[in-house]
Amino acid sequence: MSNAIVMVVGSLHYDIIVEADHLPRMDETAIGTRWYPKFGGKGGNQAVSAIKQGAAARMVGAVGDDSFGHFLREKLRAAGVDDRFVRLAPGVGSGMSVALLDANGDYAATIVSGANLTIGAADLADPAVWQDVGLLVLQNEVPEAANIAAASKARRRGIRTVLNAAPYRVMSPELTTLVDILVVNAVEAEMMGTDKICSLSVAATAATKLAERFDAAIVTAGALGLAALDQRGQLLVLPSKTVEAVSSHGAGDAFIGALAAAMVSGADLEFACRAASAAAARHVAGLT
Repeated sequence: MSNAIVMVVGSLHYDIIVEADHLPRMDETAIGTRWYPKFGGKGGNQAVSAIKQGAAARMVGAVGDDSFGHFLREKLRAAGVDDRFVRLAPGVGSGMSVALLDANGDYAATIVSGANLTIGAADLADPAVWQDVGLLVLQNEVPEAANIAAASKARRRGIRTVLNAAPYRVMSPELTTLVDILVVNAVEAEMMGTDKICSLSVAATAATKLAERFDAAIVTAGALGLAALDQRGQLLVLPSKTVEAVSSHGAGDAFIGALAAAMVSGADLEFACRAASAAAARHVAGLT
């Protein structure tokens, strides 16, 4: 495993998980069975996932001076993530979310971004932030200006940038030109202009279309598997491994962390996708 670091610039959320037999419909009050707090935020989850796959990881982000923020910092440290560049944002609450999880493992969630919206170029100015970084990972739960600043600095240093474009939002041309590898799920791909993804062949067409705008693109299609087009124009179509699902919550972040861990070690995109798919399957099966 390489000594290079996976650096994640992104979100940290205090997640409140509510379990119920089913997800409520509009205007319905569903009865839950239990609730519990959980470390979350796409950024934080992906950094921890990279650690679990054997990589070194650094987190750049922000939390509030509150109990949620202290919880998030403690969890990062316990996992082995370098949290020196997670900034305390006085007067702003930490990011949080409420996720509803049903008996089938499906979920719905609402986030309140809080301190995550304060992340910007100033958080990336210290040269120590970039020391030994081998790969940059971004998501869409922080301002796009922060992503542009991070990707710009990474490009000048010859560091590849992976963007997990979730949740979906319109992406500026400036950011598009700075992203080396785009990762989206089926819904996000459709929102970026591809056809509705109902099969791996359609996912392959979607990856090919998205790769016209990025050096490489990966489209994950849940239980179907994934399709990817790499920088050389090589297409990979990978069916998913069949597992007994416990919960799909966080599977995407497990995928990204494992993908980053493989890439920073020097693996090509095909190997990295296979490793990430296996990690996501283990996560869904409750084996991580």
